Amino acid sequence: MKYVIFLGDGMADEPHAALGGKTVLQAASKPHIDRIAREGRTGLFRTVLPGMDAGSASANLAVMGYDVNEVYQGRAVLEAASMGVDIPDDAIAMRCNIICIEDGRIKNHSAGHITTEESAELLDALGPFCGNDLSFHAGVSYRNLLVARGLEPDLDTKQPHDFPGKEVEPLMIKARIPGAEMTAQRLNEITRKSWEIFADHPVNRKRVAAGKDLGNSIWLWSPGRRPRMWTYQQRFGISGAVISAVDLIFGLGKYAGLEMIHVEGATGLHDTNYEGKADACLEALERHDFVYLHVEAPDEAGHEGDVLLKKKTVEDFDARCVGRVMEGLEKKGIEATLAVLPDHPTPAAKRVHTRDPIPFAIWKPDEEPDSVQVYDEAACSNGIFGEVHGDQFIKAFFGRG
Repeated sequence: MKYVIFLGDGMADEPHAALGGKTVLQAASKPHIDRIAREGRTGLFRTVLPGMDAGSASANLAVMGYDVNEVYQGRAVLEAASMGVDIPDDAIAMRCNIICIEDGRIKNHSAGHITTEESAELLDALGPFCGNDLSFHAGVSYRNLLVARGLEPDLDTKQPHDFPGKEVEPLMIKARIPGAEMTAQRLNEITRKSWEIFADHPVNRKRVAAGKDLGNSIWLWSPGRRPRMWTYQQRFGISGAVISAVDLIFGLGKYAGLEMIHVEGATGLHDTNYEGKADACLEALERHDFVYLHVEAPDEAGHEGDVLLKKKTVEDFDARCVGRVMEGLEKKGIEATLAVLPDHPTPAAKRVHTRDPIPFAIWKPDEEPDSVQVYDEAACSNGIFGEVHGDQFIKAFFGRG
């Protein structure tokens, strides 16, 4: 038996006026995803625990079956693993976005989806002002990393994608405990230094000339130390692979003992290489038992507030990725258990992650389906699983108690 999880990041939503009061999943044409629901079993999954931020790191950890309270150390440490960046025992890692600030407010969390090369140039300019115990590591687009020795992780930081249009100053880093006050002060000083250095940097002069958003600030968030996680081989006795365009997901996969598969043209946006991901999945199943196939595009469209683009990303995910894998499995005569779900909702009207439970569907060969006929938030609420928590989803998926 082979296993595939199709993870459409953030694709759950809320009723939207532009869609006639339907959610994106209700409005989208997605016959292959609907088939998984119709021929499988469905339910809701509360991936975001009380007191936990509604971030992709904790939500994907929950989807993959981990005890989030036990292993969660923020998303930066996961991205570090993906990037091959070592985190010493006396160090913390933090996500370092390049963002756009306008009139003292966060305009967007991505500096208009600044390029990887532009981000690297800006961080190279800032690095010499930060000391030998801090190092920046360029990632993909606006998603970068800071590793710092001797600093405390007990900090109150804000995810920039949760605060579009909000004033910057109230969102600056704060200490959770007295021992972290010096860390908070130092990191805020570095952030303010980036305002000074980036303001007239050649990268931003070119972006102004091209009519693009500025990359005029770093934004540090999600501090943590290196986590300790079981692998899929240890827990389930299977080998696997992860396919994504996002360092966070690759890092999670690396700690889980999964092969990281990078697909040419995978961008994390609506123009990602859906077909390439599908083909990579089919190829990976020739040497592995399990593939975690992650598509970021619906989440990014949700953060942009573009509900029609988000609907298109779901339709592309269905037609160009999910359907292509299903067709390939049938042609090869491969028996597989399939699941489809998001990690969390990202309602386009709100542009931020929310805590609502997400719909999921699991299709197993020769298993009696429930009565649900389509895949969406309302339909799956009537599924046989009801609402699941913790590792109930992953145990149901693999059929392991």
